[in-house]
Amino acid sequence: MTEITLYNRNREYIPRIAAVHDMCGYGKCSLTAAIPILSAAGCDVCPVPTALFSAHTRYKVFTMEDTTDMLGAYLDAWGKEGVDLDGVYSGFLGSPDQVAIIGRLYREYPKALRFVDPVMGDAGEMYPTYTAELCEAMGALVDGADLLMPNLTEASILTGADYPGQDVPEDEVRAIIGRLFDLGAKNVVLKGIDHDDGRIRNFVANREEGLGSMTECVHEKLPFMCHGTGDAFASAMIGGIMAGLDLAAAARLAGEFVHNAMEQTRFQPHYEERGVSFELSLGELTNLVD
Repeated sequence: MTEITLYNRNREYIPRIAAVHDMCGYGKCSLTAAIPILSAAGCDVCPVPTALFSAHTRYKVFTMEDTTDMLGAYLDAWGKEGVDLDGVYSGFLGSPDQVAIIGRLYREYPKALRFVDPVMGDAGEMYPTYTAELCEAMGALVDGADLLMPNLTEASILTGADYPGQDVPEDEVRAIIGRLFDLGAKNVVLKGIDHDDGRIRNFVANREEGLGSMTECVHEKLPFMCHGTGDAFASAMIGGIMAGLDLAAAARLAGEFVHNAMEQTRFQPHYEERGVSFELSLGELTNLVD
């Protein structure tokens, strides 16, 4: 049972999280998910935009502006103003050079928790803006991550293994997480195991406790897919952690949050492309800190 608590919440203090993600003008993902979800969990979200998209990359037509060149001055200004952080949450990156930007945040805010959602692909395929060079650079974020949250595609890329598909037996889950521990992750949530039995499984493990204490979190699998659920899960899990939940409890909360948001989503037009409609489920996070 993974009852590790990463953050002890003081109800009179609002924790501050740097969200290092892209911003999409259309399509619910990355910062347009992280900002409202973490805010609902009582966090002050400070965006560090890694790219500006007209729409997310599942659309056939989109524009992308890489923000790498502006981020140095952006963070210099934070330093001059004495901005402090309790966590650094990284997701989609626009270029390999942005890994150094996250490294800078780690150096300048050494007490901040390191949350890494290694957004690189899904269902065995890399996202279209990613390259082998960028995926290799992403691997540098694993070492020292307080929480690493890959899906099976991303775990395969990080460990240099073949993509095993979604139907992965528990012994292989342990082996994958073990390889991620070997790369330096302190805690891992491996997402999206699907045995085609109407359920989705996420597995939570802590390196010090070992794989024997790995926790399985099981949720109903809904009969449709929509974009942005990975970002919603990661943001809700971090929100739960910053509200004081232990890792297993935060993973269960995130899974239920995504499930309930998807239930709302099926009634929205163009939901397959537009993304998961989490707005009516935000109260589940606000209730943690009421």
